[in-house]
Amino acid sequence: MIDLQAQHTQGPSPMKDTHRWRNPRLALMAMLMPLAVASTAQNAADQAPAPRLAMVETASPVAAPAATPVPAASASVASRPAPEGPPLPADFDVARFEAMAQAMVSSGRVPGMALAIVKDGRVLTARGYGTTDVDTGEGVGAHTVFRLASLSKAFAGTVTGMLVAEGALRWDSRVADFMPELQLSQPGAAQRLTVAEVLSHRVGLTHNAYDRMIEDGVGYRSVVQKLAYAPMTCAPGECYAYQNVAFSLVGDVVFAATGRFYSEAVTGRIFKPLGMDDASYGLDGIRASQSWARPHVRSRRGWVSLDAPKPTYYRIAPAAGVNASISDMAQWLIAQTGHRPDVLPAPLLATLHAPVVSTPGETRGSSWRRARLEHAGYGIGWRVYDYAGHRVVYHGGAVQGYRGAIALLPERDLGLVVLWNSSSGLPGGLVPTIIDSALGIADGDWLDLDEDDVELLYAARKQARPDDGTEASTAHAQPR
Repeated sequence: MIDLQAQHTQGPSPMKDTHRWRNPRLALMAMLMPLAVASTAQNAADQAPAPRLAMVETASPVAAPAATPVPAASASVASRPAPEGPPLPADFDVARFEAMAQAMVSSGRVPGMALAIVKDGRVLTARGYGTTDVDTGEGVGAHTVFRLASLSKAFAGTVTGMLVAEGALRWDSRVADFMPELQLSQPGAAQRLTVAEVLSHRVGLTHNAYDRMIEDGVGYRSVVQKLAYAPMTCAPGECYAYQNVAFSLVGDVVFAATGRFYSEAVTGRIFKPLGMDDASYGLDGIRASQSWARPHVRSRRGWVSLDAPKPTYYRIAPAAGVNASISDMAQWLIAQTGHRPDVLPAPLLATLHAPVVSTPGETRGSSWRRARLEHAGYGIGWRVYDYAGHRVVYHGGAVQGYRGAIALLPERDLGLVVLWNSSSGLPGGLVPTIIDSALGIADGDWLDLDEDDVELLYAARKQARPDDGTEASTAHAQPR
């Protein structure tokens, strides 16, 4: 399986101000371009302020009222780069985090990985570590491509938000206007389902509905038809349950609104303008890359390289289709932290990064979540956390042989991403480690690296012993 606030348009407020999450209200803009077209394949701008979305408490669901317009921001506000955040603590040490990454690959506990950190729109580091393939020993570089898994969801939310901003869609547009053949098991539910509900996992289906069919190789079209018989736990908009198949309905909406295949729309509107030159969609995309990280799985003898990524989840491109290098992801971080307003203006980012629905289950699970998260929500393709009183925008992803995690700290104007080509959960512990350092919180025990490993690497000494890949890790897998 994959992992896979309501903020004012003037800028986000601290997460602690959102503890008093309100009754649901979906504030939307403009008129919807009338479109009603048949479902089609998902693969093969002027900006305006986006609407705000208010938190929905799943414990007490209420239907959203009619859409209301949002006052427009001036063009100068929309195009102004984000102001720099406060300085990081003096002991925030990028070299230390790089050494941690190097220690993981030098000990053989992870075959390959990549780390990027950006601050105030500048890249502090964007490097690769270890190998793309344990059989060849080819090194991971800044332009080595990894599979992003559910980190892809933020691209789906972003491209949809661009279309909303220019008036081609509304957040409360009905999915059935673009997919009239869509059926859900609850009478009338398919006709009420909105674009915002799809992108915030409020379709009403059970958790990860029909993912197993995707894993078994059933095609996207066939699985969508099965949604007509899928059990529903609530009406659309009234509860949260993470989805991959239903989330990917947005690909059909984007096609209908633009006349372009979903992957082409993201490439033209996001990858190219941001200079994400290594980024692509699908199995063919990663195979065509000059350098790409092979997926690895554990065996009793250590890491085993697979010949190719498993193709199944590539078939649902909005949920899990993106491939990208750490160089690409550094540019994505710069844009998502507000430093590319020519592509992603501040009002759009405020909408995407706002929690729409409460997800209290995210405060449980891995050790850092239990220790640090006070509240959790899901926005538009992003998770939004109250991390020890600070707002963190986050997502994780996992498919066979690949994992990744990305986090934004708006109040520090900081972004970071970690990608790796194995099933290990260990590198995920880098994310809370870096966040703690940026916030001046005493580091938790999120990584089980020996301190000696880090010190050895500071001294540029090599450690060639591979381990057998069977050790336990205190860092848990990313959310799915």
